[in-house]
Amino acid sequence: MRVIPVIDLMGGQAVRAVEGLRESYRPIASPLARGSDPSALAEGYLALHPFEILYVADLDAILGRGDNFAALRRLAETFPSVAIWLDAGARSEFEAPNVERVVGSESLPLSPPSPDFSGKAQPILSLDFGPSGFLGPPELVGAPHLWPRRLLIMTLARIGAGAGPDWTRLTEIAALAGDREVFAAGGVRGGEDLRRLREMGIAGALVASALHDGRLARAELEALA
Repeated sequence: MRVIPVIDLMGGQAVRAVEGLRESYRPIASPLARGSDPSALAEGYLALHPFEILYVADLDAILGRGDNFAALRRLAETFPSVAIWLDAGARSEFEAPNVERVVGSESLPLSPPSPDFSGKAQPILSLDFGPSGFLGPPELVGAPHLWPRRLLIMTLARIGAGAGPDWTRLTEIAALAGDREVFAAGGVRGGEDLRRLREMGIAGALVASALHDGRLARAELEALA
């Protein structure tokens, strides 16, 4: 079970995501870091546990109102041995040796045909879900032959809500995914949720609030690893 801490970037700062309501996101306040500097937060995560991957969302780039490439460059250069899974919109041109691209379905055009992500060199695909359902090309969510080897299942309403993962959706998509690696995003409350995800065959999970609130502490992370 891979636990992947999250850094959400907006206006050059790390912000705390709550239920996908991006207009309400505010600079993060966490015992893991002093202030909301993204590199300081990454350092705080790594002081807690030797995570191998960080997930970073450039929300300004996703929303088409600029980018946080300066902060991203500092992250990539400061932590060269950590893999950074970066969602900066479908057209992002940011590159660094330790950065892997994530494409969120919400950033993809809705008109057919849907992109084919099944090639070996394709990015990580995030299947994004809002309150009204799938966000992206409608045919993509039910077409596993178009999916890459790694998938994120992102339920925005569960982020920071303390309601637990989207068990039903994860079960349905994992059944379609076959031997692909599926990662859960949104709602993880602590070790019990992570153990249940592991039993379901989920490869890992994006986590933020449980780390900041201390519900997922050093001993539990070591046990899960």
